[in-house]
Amino acid sequence: MNTLVVRPTRVRTAGVRQQILLTAQQRLMMLMLLFMAAFFLVSMRLLFFALFDTSSGNHNGSAAFVPARADIVDRNGVPLARTIDGYSIRVVPSKLLNNRQYLADELVKIFPDTPREEFVAKLSGSKPTYIRRRALPDQVAAVNAIGDIGFDFPREKERLYPQLSLASHVLGFTDAEGHGVTGVEGAFDKQLTDAATRSQPLALSIDARVQGVLESELYNAVTNLEAIGGAGIILDVHTGEVLAMASLPTYNPNKLVAADAGARRNAVSYNLYELGSTFKPLSIGAAIDDGVVTSMARRYDASAPLAIAGFRIRDSHPGRWYNVPETLIQSSNIATARIADELGREKMETLFRSLEFNKRPDIELKERAFPLWPKDWGRLTTMTTAYGHGIAVTPLHLASAYAALVNGGIWRPATLQKMGDKAPPQGRRVFKASTSARMRQLLRLIVTDGTGKQADAPGFRVGGKTGSAEKPGIGGYRRTSVVATFAAAFPMDNPRYVIVAMVDEPKGNAYSSGQRTAGWTAAPVVRKVVMRAGPMLGVFPDETRDVDVSELVPLVRRDGEAE
Repeated sequence: MNTLVVRPTRVRTAGVRQQILLTAQQRLMMLMLLFMAAFFLVSMRLLFFALFDTSSGNHNGSAAFVPARADIVDRNGVPLARTIDGYSIRVVPSKLLNNRQYLADELVKIFPDTPREEFVAKLSGSKPTYIRRRALPDQVAAVNAIGDIGFDFPREKERLYPQLSLASHVLGFTDAEGHGVTGVEGAFDKQLTDAATRSQPLALSIDARVQGVLESELYNAVTNLEAIGGAGIILDVHTGEVLAMASLPTYNPNKLVAADAGARRNAVSYNLYELGSTFKPLSIGAAIDDGVVTSMARRYDASAPLAIAGFRIRDSHPGRWYNVPETLIQSSNIATARIADELGREKMETLFRSLEFNKRPDIELKERAFPLWPKDWGRLTTMTTAYGHGIAVTPLHLASAYAALVNGGIWRPATLQKMGDKAPPQGRRVFKASTSARMRQLLRLIVTDGTGKQADAPGFRVGGKTGSAEKPGIGGYRRTSVVATFAAAFPMDNPRYVIVAMVDEPKGNAYSSGQRTAGWTAAPVVRKVVMRAGPMLGVFPDETRDVDVSELVPLVRRDGEAE
């Protein structure tokens, strides 16, 4: 009898196969989970870069290390400086296919401002080098059309100044690596590049509209008077905010060339000048403050030159005895010197120190000059500095001093940052409030009855002082070279703004009726700027209002009137 034997081979084989499939599925699941996790991590990383890393983008060479910079805008949000992705043109000599001489000839056609020899040297070099940074799109297209693979066109972060040369000395510029060099770009470089602050534009105190007015009127004067340069500034007397700052000659920060080196100097904060008779109201204000001048009617002998220490102090025209208003109206050096002599060395020096004429101007810019401070404060120095000779400061020094003279007597530093709702700096008192009120009357009288008549903008109540100072040279002062300055404020019944306009070496021609003095050259600039920019600043003409100078008018004797 045969026994039936059952073999479990098939059953075991099926069980093993199921186990293998289960293991494979588990492995596939693990791989899928790992893939999904990796995909998730990469996606989150890309999302992070897209949302938070503002420095990401297409970079090549050194530009990969250029930090993103915040925009710079004026007080109303008008863009003054921006960072964009620009083109550059680079050559890799080892990859060039065409003859170097041929390529140099083609490049000269595209870039006629560059010598052919310079292109030959770059094309023949051993390392990659730039043909042009900040290239225009049509230039990129023209080089690309040459058809040589040795040229490439990296995209780089580029600083663009959309208003061209407007406020160029205020803004400054950046270097090829994107670092701030001068102006606001240099002074606020850290803030503009810091990750914590660069997301918001830097708002300046500058008003682009007012800046344009000041630059255009100053340019017209410098051009028509055949002058070598000029400077101008408009300052808020209560906050120290700079609404406009102009320096001529100017330059375009988008196109820097070596020839612009001299034009890049900011004449407002970096150039020093003897600003002449614009110092007289400051000196007389100090004398009123100290009690040396107690009556506006007191008279001083200016009928003949004043001899002191072998030096003769003169006036530009025949003089007589002047009271205080007449001293300023007639701009008498002699009478001012006599008042300063009574005030004395110590108090005159204290005045200038309180106005910081012994320091670099107080503003955020790096381009600030140290004044030419007298080494010997003897009696003669006390008398001559009272009318602006023997001491050299910047126009910015003068603007801050005039702000203190008319705003109630408080000196504050100038600033290029928009104050907005922030409280202005506390400042410090340098003139009594009563003295400031008196000086507002006297400054207005100079414009209505004195050397500043050409600055009188109807209804705007301008007050100010002329200054026509001969420039120092080898062996003494040069009579044919004058720095013509008008320092003013408006409206004088409630001062809000100081404006200083300076023309460097104007020529006496038909435009100025043959005159070189400030009353004929700088004062008209102030009038035109005030009439155009005043309404932009919220100051409108009102001929029903003015400064009450009725008590001073009887003291003023016009030329030709009896004694």
